[in-house]
Amino acid sequence: MMWPDALRATERWLLAAECMSCGATVTEAGEPLVCEMCRIRWRALPDPVCVTCGEPTDLGVACRLCAGWPDGFSGARSAVRLDAPVRELIHAFKYDGWWRLAEVFAARMLPLLASSDGDTDLVPVPLSRRRRITRGYNQATRLADALGRLSGMPVDRGRICRLRDTATQTRLTPAMRMANLAGAFGVTPSARRAVLVDDVFTTGATLSSAATALLDGGAGAVSALTFARAAPPLTDAATRIDITTLLRSSEASV
Repeated sequence: MMWPDALRATERWLLAAECMSCGATVTEAGEPLVCEMCRIRWRALPDPVCVTCGEPTDLGVACRLCAGWPDGFSGARSAVRLDAPVRELIHAFKYDGWWRLAEVFAARMLPLLASSDGDTDLVPVPLSRRRRITRGYNQATRLADALGRLSGMPVDRGRICRLRDTATQTRLTPAMRMANLAGAFGVTPSARRAVLVDDVFTTGATLSSAATALLDGGAGAVSALTFARAAPPLTDAATRIDITTLLRSSEASV
């Protein structure tokens, strides 16, 4: 073995790391934190998709779950399905300090980011101050920053903020999520278009509430982009209409 080859082999051995998903050794300099085989196994959401929430549908029109949903984002897209391995990575990204996963996630999200004429900002969904201090960072901001570096689109971190803390939404029904978020966001008025960025689309409650606040602040249009998409909730159009009614009554009481 020639000296340059030996030095490169030694460098790969010293820099060896484990894939965050499967534990396989990743040795190449600059290799993502998730190995290629694990990234290949991530399930993309195939076209056609619902024009509102981004869930795959047969016809590519608004799906039955979006009937009666409050006005908000004009369309949402997600890069992958929230399967068990993806769920574990997102947990590490949010709670275990693995913020560098933002680069891996953003690379998968990038093809879904529509081109703009320079009038669109990437806007991360804000965390409450308490959760930001607890975690050390806002995972949505890390994603938006990574997307900004890859796409060249500007990131506006201060355009939307949390006006109040909200109860954790992990175990809440879609209706309860909407009520929980009523009046939770404040915005800096702007006519620029916005792409809301977050890690996971679950029911769309957070994104819809944030989008409504941005539109009320003058945004020309608001879309949403997330890394992962949870399986749609077991509900129907009538349930979504009930959510709208509940949201309106909750907003009236705030």
